[in-house]
Amino acid sequence: MKIICIGRNYVNHAKELNNSVPSEPVFFIKPDTALLPKRNPFIYPSFTKDLHHEVEIVLKISKIGKHIEAKFAHKYYQEIGIGIDFTARDVQEQCKAKGLPWEKAKAFDFSAPTSDFVPISKFEDINQLNFSLKINDELRQVGNTSDMLFSFDKIIAYVSQFVTLKIGDYIFTGTPAGVSAISINDKLSCYIEDKKMLEFNVK
Repeated sequence: MKIICIGRNYVNHAKELNNSVPSEPVFFIKPDTALLPKRNPFIYPSFTKDLHHEVEIVLKISKIGKHIEAKFAHKYYQEIGIGIDFTARDVQEQCKAKGLPWEKAKAFDFSAPTSDFVPISKFEDINQLNFSLKINDELRQVGNTSDMLFSFDKIIAYVSQFVTLKIGDYIFTGTPAGVSAISINDKLSCYIEDKKMLEFNVK
């Protein structure tokens, strides 16, 4: 399986990093080694001094597809979860300054902790979904899927023009404003609506 991540999908997040607002989805891929095993702590990587959290709603692909039309995209996922796209911001900036790819800032081992998935039928409207991140019980990020520049279905339609989607693939759908650095001994808790879906410690 692969992890497809959408960047700059919330206007306020793009602006807080002084990035331009995209006219089409921006995506990159993480390997399956980016997943954090259940009940494991997250070990702060030795190669960064500025590691940022980015909480995101995650889709789980349930059907193989290529060149999917947006009007049919809803048939390709039945479950959602929540995850964190960890970013070594200092490493990313160094790569950007040199005009180099920045996978090593995004795709490193355990950089995509992800919750269990729940059926979308459990939610009244996944296009009006609240989600949030707390660090040490302090609210840090709050988002609603209605604020996405590109909806779930548009993301699937776009990405599938370039990359075949397979059963079990994850799509991280973008983060709202409020990203910031984490520290060793932090506790991260992720919520969809008022339900805690994911929690782990930083060691």
